[in-house]
Amino acid sequence: MDEKCPKCGSPLAPISETPTGRRLQRCSTGSWNQETKKSEGCDYVKWLAVENQTLEEKCPKCGSPLVLAVTRFGKKMKKCSTNTWNKETKKAQGCDFIEWMGGSSEELDEDCPSCGNKLVLYTTASSKRMKKCSTGGWDSAKREATGCEYVEWLKPGEYMKNIPISDGEPKDEPSMPSDPNS
Repeated sequence: MDEKCPKCGSPLAPISETPTGRRLQRCSTGSWNQETKKSEGCDYVKWLAVENQTLEEKCPKCGSPLVLAVTRFGKKMKKCSTNTWNKETKKAQGCDFIEWMGGSSEELDEDCPSCGNKLVLYTTASSKRMKKCSTGGWDSAKREATGCEYVEWLKPGEYMKNIPISDGEPKDEPSMPSDPNS
């Protein structure tokens, strides 16, 4: 049975995914205009919960399995599967192990326009992407950049290579409207 839009009664469109990994389902008569940053047609959007993925790793504190969780802002963390949130007391319960995941790099077949070395595609912990020189780095003690300083920030959808999507195909998804419940 197809779900219907509670605002206009039209069927809901297939589930889509944002660049940060959040899943949503919108009314089939509505669409998101990237240029005006507004919904056109019916503006109903149903945000779906992102399921935690169980990992093969064990918690270093209690030995329970770890899960990969994504925050509502797209940041990823490994946390103990026994860690839960009690809505009544507004406190976490169970094992308190959490490991925030940093960014990842992927080599590109492109040369740096500044120095000629290879570029890498760097994905931050919150799924923002940039092309940067492979020799570039950061000295946290001196609080300054090291090596080549070439960086090109990418807009969502500009470089969608190897983004894990549930059905196996990367999606060129534009910016989505904000979640009214967050």
